[in-house]
Amino acid sequence: MGFLGASLSYLLFSVVHIVQFALAITVCALYGVDLHRAKSEGKYIDSKWVYAEVVGGLSAFTAVLYLIPFILRFWLVWAWNLVLFILWIALFGTFGRMYIHENPEGDSGIQRMKNAVWVDLVNALLWLFTFLGALGDWLKHRERHSRFTGRARV
Repeated sequence: MGFLGASLSYLLFSVVHIVQFALAITVCALYGVDLHRAKSEGKYIDSKWVYAEVVGGLSAFTAVLYLIPFILRFWLVWAWNLVLFILWIALFGTFGRMYIHENPEGDSGIQRMKNAVWVDLVNALLWLFTFLGALGDWLKHRERHSRFTGRARV
């Protein structure tokens, strides 16, 4: 049965989780360039970039973990998705304020950061989508009882 026995919703969410993983790794790479440069030059490492790496790492780990089918059965999945959505929105707000209205004027570093801001927004929207889906699934399947007697849990 295996792959063909999986529900359509699980397969769709698996595709979304794979995209979330790829985008989280992309964010880690985009912000990691500046962290590596600062470390190699012996300069101050800004906590905003470290925060971006932590959020990207948590999201990548979570996306891979969600590809294991029984993990999605836990009832706090929707709550963790909400936490990740909030973290991504905070990241988008922080770097969006810094770079959205900035004119790169041929500076590839600023252009890279402007691109990273939009990847942050896409990540936030994907985590919002998975939060709403997981919450809907949890609300639909919580405390369901049998139709006729109402005693047996389904």
